[in-house]
Amino acid sequence: MNSRERILQAIQLQTLDRIPTDFWATPEVIHDLKKHLGVNTARELWHKLHVDKIVTISPRYIGPTLASGRPGIVRDYWGIEYKLQLYGTGVYEEMVYHPLGHARTFADVDAYEFPKVEWFDYESLAQSIGAYYPDYAIEVGYSAPFYLFNKLVGLEQSLLMLVENPDLAHYIIGKIVDFFYRFAYRQFEAVDGKADITQVTDDFGCQTGLLISRSMFSEFFHGHYKRLIDLAKEFDLFVFHHDDGACREILPDLIELGIDILNPVQWNCPGMDRQQLEEDFGDSICFHGGVENQAILPFGTEAEVRQEVRACIDLLGPETGYILASCHNIQPITPIENIIAMYDEAFHYGQM
Repeated sequence: MNSRERILQAIQLQTLDRIPTDFWATPEVIHDLKKHLGVNTARELWHKLHVDKIVTISPRYIGPTLASGRPGIVRDYWGIEYKLQLYGTGVYEEMVYHPLGHARTFADVDAYEFPKVEWFDYESLAQSIGAYYPDYAIEVGYSAPFYLFNKLVGLEQSLLMLVENPDLAHYIIGKIVDFFYRFAYRQFEAVDGKADITQVTDDFGCQTGLLISRSMFSEFFHGHYKRLIDLAKEFDLFVFHHDDGACREILPDLIELGIDILNPVQWNCPGMDRQQLEEDFGDSICFHGGVENQAILPFGTEAEVRQEVRACIDLLGPETGYILASCHNIQPITPIENIIAMYDEAFHYGQM
């Protein structure tokens, strides 16, 4: 089996030769791993680690300049600005400007320029996919309504708006999803059937529970999720849903809407016990992630990392329906030996 076949069969809950793996890491980790393993390219790195990898392809941005005009500040095509912040071993982008943070009226929202699908080169997708297809599973399209609502308005203000000004919240979220829908449609058309997966994703969960209630999810996001997931199904794409933290309460809703893959399975959060998740939802969705990287991967011993990998395979993928990866991007504080141990144990213990 090649990597693409292994990933796709796992998503479809089928038996296969071994548990597939994926790889998410910060640029600093990727650089250090390449140097340690004596490789130069991403594909060489994946090969060395026996990583199957879901490859994400995006169209090239060709829209208005994104320069912020402020030293050390970068801007994305939503107009959100970030400060490049050094945290000892790594650099992270910290949000410093939310373009709808001031919005209190419909007129305030109408004055803001939402992204346009014309700002992207869709012809570039075919060339990018050609470098990986059909060896690797290809992911195209990213939609995250709640997450972008938080970023455009600011986390605190966006949560308050859901309660204090729900009509305005509906208006903003609707415009966000209108862009996501059109943007995804253009990408799905352009790849001509060569993509396998798309993300309809968010961060409803935190370390202790949901950021919003299940009833709020139903009121503000359920319909939009259905629209986006239905579009993915029209193009025969599997739906990857990322949701950090304790998101179990809305899993039945997400599964009913049509998600196929749940990431990252942060099992140390309330309600996210691996065995219980497999028993309750393992017949409906494929799990992705699972390897704990707040304590075990960065601070555990190699033996503890290997035990964690075995536990994830035993609990989440006894007969597949599981793609092993870290619960989030591998961080620069993680010993290289632990990263290698994770993938080595997955390769050998995950034989089926």
